[in-house]
Amino acid sequence: MCGIVGLFLKDSRLEPQLGQLLSDMLITMTDRGPDSAGIAIYGPSTDGRAKVTIQSAKPAVDFANLEGDLAEAGLPARVVVKSTHAIIAVAAARLADVRSVLASLRPDVRIMGSGDSVEIYKEVGLPKDVVARFDVRSMSGTHGIGHTRMATESAVTTLGAHPFSTGSDQCLVHNGSLSNHNNLRRDLIREGMAFETQNDSEVAAAYLTAEMAKGKDLGEALTTALDDLDGFFTFVVGTKSGFGVVRDPIACKPAVMAETDQYVAFGSEYRALVNLPGIEDARVWEPEPATVYFWDHEKAA
Repeated sequence: MCGIVGLFLKDSRLEPQLGQLLSDMLITMTDRGPDSAGIAIYGPSTDGRAKVTIQSAKPAVDFANLEGDLAEAGLPARVVVKSTHAIIAVAAARLADVRSVLASLRPDVRIMGSGDSVEIYKEVGLPKDVVARFDVRSMSGTHGIGHTRMATESAVTTLGAHPFSTGSDQCLVHNGSLSNHNNLRRDLIREGMAFETQNDSEVAAAYLTAEMAKGKDLGEALTTALDDLDGFFTFVVGTKSGFGVVRDPIACKPAVMAETDQYVAFGSEYRALVNLPGIEDARVWEPEPATVYFWDHEKAA
């Protein structure tokens, strides 16, 4: 079944509240998926710096002296530990080196996402526990997406939780099931994409990454997805500056959106939106089937 939420802020005065607002939205969707939960927050970028979110099943071992070991390996970095996750901040020019260095230093660590602004936290458990574990309520940012999962086709694991991130500052949450993900995975592997799981939602994320690598923006990539992805799906997708929503042509998975001068919000059900500021004056609608909704901070500017 799954529950998904998203919040794209137009008004910068709300940015300190992003973590709080998105956490409340996600917790409201708990009964749609109690297996695992995750959240992606797009925070402020720092010139010349990038960050990588990593996860470990043995954080006391893997995160011990990680900062010093990275420096010894020739990769100066700042490491901030949050429970089973850690944020590694490095010079943007060295971002591509993090994966290979970690594979040598900490082979059991898994990368959740990377980029200039995104941080991704996900674990097995209820949304309220995931939110508390990573202190998501205190986080600020421009936009974010979240997911609470009811597993149907793959195991309940941290790697199987959403959001899925397969490209820099790009991630996806999904309610539904793709029927052609195995064929798409094979095609994407031939194009050089790598996969961590057998989850169909990771294939959707990788498909969008591949399409945007061809020069498309998120809105254009979601448009081609309507032709190339088969099955039932509602996607909410984030990029460094963008936020997109699309439903399949049958649109059997529930979805509702709201827009004010301050924000655009998405929820699997309206109750996820009821505590947002000014919701009583928002334009509220059900997104149409096979229709792309796309907002971008850079294009708005």
